[in-house]
Amino acid sequence: MEIPRDVIDGLRSSPKRLPCRLLWDPRGAELFARICNVADYYLTRHELALLREHAAAIAAAAGPRARVIEPGCGLALKTRILLDALDAPASYVPIDVEAEQLALATADLRVHYPELEIEPVCADYMRTLELPAPRRAVDRGLVFFPGSTIGNFELAEAEAFLARFAHHAGERGLLVLGADSNSDPQALVRAYDDREGVTAEFDRNVLVHVNRAYGTTFDPDAFAHRAVWDAAHSRIEMQLVAMRDQRVRVADRELVVEDGEPIVTEHCYKYPVAVIEAQLARAGWRVRTVFPDPRGWMRLWLCERAG
Repeated sequence: MEIPRDVIDGLRSSPKRLPCRLLWDPRGAELFARICNVADYYLTRHELALLREHAAAIAAAAGPRARVIEPGCGLALKTRILLDALDAPASYVPIDVEAEQLALATADLRVHYPELEIEPVCADYMRTLELPAPRRAVDRGLVFFPGSTIGNFELAEAEAFLARFAHHAGERGLLVLGADSNSDPQALVRAYDDREGVTAEFDRNVLVHVNRAYGTTFDPDAFAHRAVWDAAHSRIEMQLVAMRDQRVRVADRELVVEDGEPIVTEHCYKYPVAVIEAQLARAGWRVRTVFPDPRGWMRLWLCERAG
């Protein structure tokens, strides 16, 4: 298979980069599910507590016959809390780039919610999408985007994404956005470089994926995972650091990776509250309610279409 231009350009840039979407193959999805249960990774634990506490308030705002649209649904574990709280939801549209995981989530949800219309879309939600037309009457669209995944986008990308899904939600649409604004370097580095080593395995798997998909010749065992807090940009940077000089075949060229050189695999922004609010406003959303965790790290943002 031809190597995508963003992969080639990223590996030729300085510092070298790989698109974070390459973290998501079946093995990556499995490893991330394990990360969510790691003691050091507080994000899932805190957000689940917020969802359980505030699902009724979100459901009251949504009203009956909501259409839930979830980009990056994964195994849709958090979604069940929302679906259980909603009043007769009309349909659920899970969107994910990982086809195997999407099929598993869809099959499982159809067992647990036999009356719910489920319309899976296997696609990259960062691209323009056409969603299937609902077969049942829908009173309101509700975009569900938990997990602080919004922090994986650069600022302009995040705003473009939020604007696209404002369109998908419709005129009376709502958004439930999970976002992490933690700026404690110690807690963040532990969360993204856990002591159990699961995140390191998840990060190195990107090289396994790119080798399999595009015929590159990376040696994943020759790279160490590192998480770095970049205070100037309010982000954690995930890196794979070469442990020796290497020559890697990429398409028809040889790539030199020097000992100690990093390949950036993901940025995880921890945007301050004011930045998130401004992002939402520029993308066409008005904040209705914010539900913070006790430490003020994780927040659920309940928003409505502006104008």
